Amino acid sequence: MNGPHDLGGQMGFGPVAPETREPVFHADWERRALGVTLCAGALGAWTIDESRHARESLHPAIYYSASYYEIWIRALETLLERHGFVSADEIEAGRPLWPGVRPKQVLHAADVPRVLARGGPCNRPVAAAPRFREGDTVRTINAHPETHTRLPRYARGKRGVIEAVREGFVFPDTNAHGKGENPEHVYTVAFEGRELWGKGADPALTVSIDAWESYLEPA
Repeated sequence: MNGPHDLGGQMGFGPVAPETREPVFHADWERRALGVTLCAGALGAWTIDESRHARESLHPAIYYSASYYEIWIRALETLLERHGFVSADEIEAGRPLWPGVRPKQVLHAADVPRVLARGGPCNRPVAAAPRFREGDTVRTINAHPETHTRLPRYARGKRGVIEAVREGFVFPDTNAHGKGENPEHVYTVAFEGRELWGKGADPALTVSIDAWESYLEPA
């Protein structure tokens, strides 16, 4: 979706200014925000793609004024309410008022190291052979869905070359909305800077993105 998160190539937002020796957390509440979000994700009620879409769906005025972990917490409130674990009045009150949905599973402290070590792999087998090969010239689709997509706005409708053919991976566009994993082959596609940004771009610049097969068509 074309949301406030998709800023690649957009003008007027100033330069990217990395913080020198940036700490992992800027405040103790950020540490807790990370832990709470991971524990809530372990309830098994939503996927990482639905979680991303919840963040993308925040109003731009909220998204642009919030810090990284503020965005996480605001999206988590949306997910918890959507799946019946809390209600809007409970979020407002900051305490439980109703029984709520009983979770399928709970992450216990003793299980945290094992769960984190396992991670959340999303590579999956795909029965069909890859449609494209390394060296093929392709064009990305020019689509602007209201739903989740991992195809960045700046790379839509652009011509590039397949750098590498990857494994099959869960298709986030459907997985974010409960429509199944529907794994597809993923490709690393290289674009010239001028193809993306126009004739004023650095002629030596190239940008590579990972794109699911349905994002691509022969050029």
